[in-house]
Amino acid sequence: MSPRIAVTVGDPRGIGPEVIGRALADSRVGERSDFVVVGPENCGVEVDEPVGEWDPAGEARLAGRLSGLAIVRAVAMAMRGEVEGLVTGPIDKRALLDGGYDFPGHTEMLATLTGCRVAMMLAAVREPSEAAPNQLRVVLATTHLPLRQVPAALTEDVIVSAAEITREYLTRWFGIEAPRIALCALNPHAGDGGRFGTEDDELLRPAALRAGIEGPFPADTVFVRAMRGAFDAVIAPYHDIGMTAIKVASFGAAVNVTLGLPFPRTSPDHGTALDIAGRGMADPSSFIAALLLCRRIVALAPPHAGRPPSEGPPQATRSSGRPSF
Repeated sequence: MSPRIAVTVGDPRGIGPEVIGRALADSRVGERSDFVVVGPENCGVEVDEPVGEWDPAGEARLAGRLSGLAIVRAVAMAMRGEVEGLVTGPIDKRALLDGGYDFPGHTEMLATLTGCRVAMMLAAVREPSEAAPNQLRVVLATTHLPLRQVPAALTEDVIVSAAEITREYLTRWFGIEAPRIALCALNPHAGDGGRFGTEDDELLRPAALRAGIEGPFPADTVFVRAMRGAFDAVIAPYHDIGMTAIKVASFGAAVNVTLGLPFPRTSPDHGTALDIAGRGMADPSSFIAALLLCRRIVALAPPHAGRPPSEGPPQATRSSGRPSF
């Protein structure tokens, strides 16, 4: 029997509905009945689990409230064991906040809804080449926060927890025994002996030793080394250094994976793209890849059910940028 996977529409103003519709029609992803689309009615794609009705003339606040409701509903279904995985459509973070959900993004919201320690991983799914025989996987030690706040958020415990979650889920969900994990440096040239900052020597190196991973290695080489097969994953100290690496390596063919949940959650590597929504220009490739990866993970490691969240907006404070370790 094929696994059932929940698919949230995301922001109904964006490209989510159209890429979901095209992705679910692709023969590679399986039967339409394998998927439960969660979102508002009248949003441009067939919905199986409605959470209200979208008004095309609606404002951002309504879009944010409906996209947040869809996430809460889908997580509740997964925690009850009604679905075995979750693929989320892109959301508008400001609209989500205006709609009553005070989270910087999916990762932090999922952590609160499930009560789990999580980490955000980006996986390139483009076919390996002779020059880059290994698929790049990047885990973010910190997520959405201003760059000036990164050094304070990047503690030894945060790095160690990211390494522990990465190691466990590379084995559990990707079938990689004894994964090789590298830590990307924070400063240019890994600080160059303290000339360009002391964090790499005083914080990152002890954390890597404690976690049993390698590094820190300079950002300008560690991702290339991983793509050439030296490492199974790289932990990036902050959002943009990791996102830039994965998108240069595999733009349009990368998938976000939330590690640490009791069920697999994937999402495409793009946002709402409000500027092209409804114009037939959106490429469904990344969403197709997210559906396929979620199916593969479920087949390798079936999820386990837990306590479902309530359907009201979850209570949270503004994120520190640490991935809820």
